[in-house]
Amino acid sequence: MAGHQVTPTTSSAAATTEWAGQHITVAGLGVSGVSAARALAGLGARVTVVDGGDSGTHHERAAELEREGIAVRLADAETLPPGTELVVTSPGWKPGSPLFAAAAEAGVDVVGDVEIAWRLRGARGEQAAPWLAVTGTNGKTTTVQMLASILEAAGLRTVAVGNIGTPIIDVVLAQGRDGAEPYDVLAVELSSYQLHWAPSVRAHSAAVLNLAPDHLDWHGSMEAYAADKGRIYEGNEIACVYNVADPATERLVMQADVEEGCRAIGFTLGTPGPSELGVVDGILVDRAFVENRRDQAQELAEISDVTPAAPHNIANALAAAALARAFGVPATAVRDGLRAFRPDAHRIAHVADVDGVAYVDDSKATNTHAAQASLAAYESIVWIAGGLAKGATFDGLVTASARRLRGVVLIGADRELIRQALARHAPDVPVVDLDRTDTGAMAAAVREAARLARPGDTVLMAPACASMDMFANYNKRGEAFADAALELASGRHPEE
Repeated sequence: MAGHQVTPTTSSAAATTEWAGQHITVAGLGVSGVSAARALAGLGARVTVVDGGDSGTHHERAAELEREGIAVRLADAETLPPGTELVVTSPGWKPGSPLFAAAAEAGVDVVGDVEIAWRLRGARGEQAAPWLAVTGTNGKTTTVQMLASILEAAGLRTVAVGNIGTPIIDVVLAQGRDGAEPYDVLAVELSSYQLHWAPSVRAHSAAVLNLAPDHLDWHGSMEAYAADKGRIYEGNEIACVYNVADPATERLVMQADVEEGCRAIGFTLGTPGPSELGVVDGILVDRAFVENRRDQAQELAEISDVTPAAPHNIANALAAAALARAFGVPATAVRDGLRAFRPDAHRIAHVADVDGVAYVDDSKATNTHAAQASLAAYESIVWIAGGLAKGATFDGLVTASARRLRGVVLIGADRELIRQALARHAPDVPVVDLDRTDTGAMAAAVREAARLARPGDTVLMAPACASMDMFANYNKRGEAFADAALELASGRHPEE
């Protein structure tokens, strides 16, 4: 079925559930946990929130919920409250957690906040907005934001939700309430954690952007991680979007149980074949959602309409375009939506130019797959890398990127792992190993990178590691890099 002929429909798979009087335990006092607790209590459930924390912040949140009639138990995340009929978990809780073992022993189901949102969605009837869903090891947030921008350009009321922004339960419950105009469609980012705990979700269309080892300490194996990612395709109605350059994503499509007539749609940075979107002479084109799939291609946008126009970001744009086209969005809206989109901070963000050298912040590159995509966007690089490796190895990353490296500056707790990979696969590349993990190390790293760089180079902070050894999060790490680069641009030396 051609994309522009598709009429958005509400999935019949949504379940209607009676919540009043149910004894529900919510695991976790974070954003999604608080959202789930309030939503379920508002529907008449008897809710208890459990969390292993016991800090001042935990007590403040607990007191707030208790004033609303929600029970909270702190400093004990292992014991199942008596009478529990359902456990609703926050995404990060591991499947092997003692609380879930106790639930299994008691015959109590464990689901996530996304699953609850999907079940609540079913009660909205005709006001239930279809979901266009995105997952992948990297690029999820950018792609979902691009998708929302394209949908808005088409005149549709939408919002980016899920693993981003407003909790999805809050958005679903707000549909059509108090005179609010209902959403036409939701752009939903789903992590592997969320998908693990969401067995009933059935999207209108969905995309897996890429697959690379990540969060294996949580999932237990690459096979389990991929299987959870693949859940996003289950029951899709119109399109399963996959990455032609990543065969593992197409295999997940082939393994999925989808609705009759649902199509496999590929995206590629090369010339697209039938049922694919791709790039021809600097133009993003669609050969999937056109009248004559064999011969015709619909121009969607120019590469220059995508910011930044790095290869992996072009791939994100193509995936977003494929989902939008599956929903019936015209080509002009794809162009206008991509032109209007600007990525969040710390995603391959150009910070400054100093003496002919560009300084780029990609602090969000917290694993090797993301860092490799970032490194592939530039020809001559002084690379700032390091942090918490999360069990990753770096040989493949270094091998793929060695020819682009002018020099490397290493920071963070696990920098030795990267140094060893450089010694094996790029022995001629100069390496500065900063033997410090304090936050001031970033300013020192920028100074060292400036010393190694030559006009035309890019100093790229794409750490390939998590940030928590030195910073509160990747945002703070990116801010430290940007501050140091801007100090350098001002003519002052970055302060330690």
